[in-house]
Amino acid sequence: MSAIVQFENVGLRYGLDSETLSDVSFSLAGGGFYFLTGASGAGKTSLLKLLYLAQRPSRGVIRLFGEDVVTLPRKRLPGFRRRIGVVFQDFRLVPHLSAYDNIALPLRVAGMEESEIDAPVAEMLDWVGLGDRGQARPATLSGGEQQRVAIARAVIGRPEILVADEPTGNVDADMARRLLTLFEALNRLGTTIVVATHDLPLIAQVRDAQMMKLDKGRLADPTGTLRYPPRSQDRA
Repeated sequence: MSAIVQFENVGLRYGLDSETLSDVSFSLAGGGFYFLTGASGAGKTSLLKLLYLAQRPSRGVIRLFGEDVVTLPRKRLPGFRRRIGVVFQDFRLVPHLSAYDNIALPLRVAGMEESEIDAPVAEMLDWVGLGDRGQARPATLSGGEQQRVAIARAVIGRPEILVADEPTGNVDADMARRLLTLFEALNRLGTTIVVATHDLPLIAQVRDAQMMKLDKGRLADPTGTLRYPPRSQDRA
């Protein structure tokens, strides 16, 4: 598979402080499943921000979908961002909107006609197991339900890449596994998945995933070839 993401000697510095990320180089294949790990403060969130174009690097080259996004004109950034779905640990749902309207938000921002919105939103609600909670507002939803709404909102535009920053950090183990099942289903449809997490047992449940580990702003496995050992036959 060809690379959908390429980082070459990327560095990121905030203000005059020392670099948060240093000499980060890796390639992500289209349709791959990747976990990003590392201690708190290692730079995982900063790397993800570069990946979903919320931040520009201080140096280096970043290519997405075959184009250099560091030098990309700002007027073209929205089009690239629509090809990337983002799931945050703290959900970031709009509190006064229902689950339905939160999921529909990207379609409305993109200018889709209201008559065309209902079917895809209803499909997403069913897909994440919330078909009967469409009119509920975030405050009345559990943490797991809010995260599923956030996932539905992130993928309703059919992104080519899904980036998730600690998506299981605020849910129990059973819900974490359910969320992971949704990511795996998306991956089988061809979406490239990048998940930042501390949850090593969860990582072990994805057979073909690759792991990248950040250590003090440097990538410990820059080729992205580090894999978890195969599961035993009785779990296969």
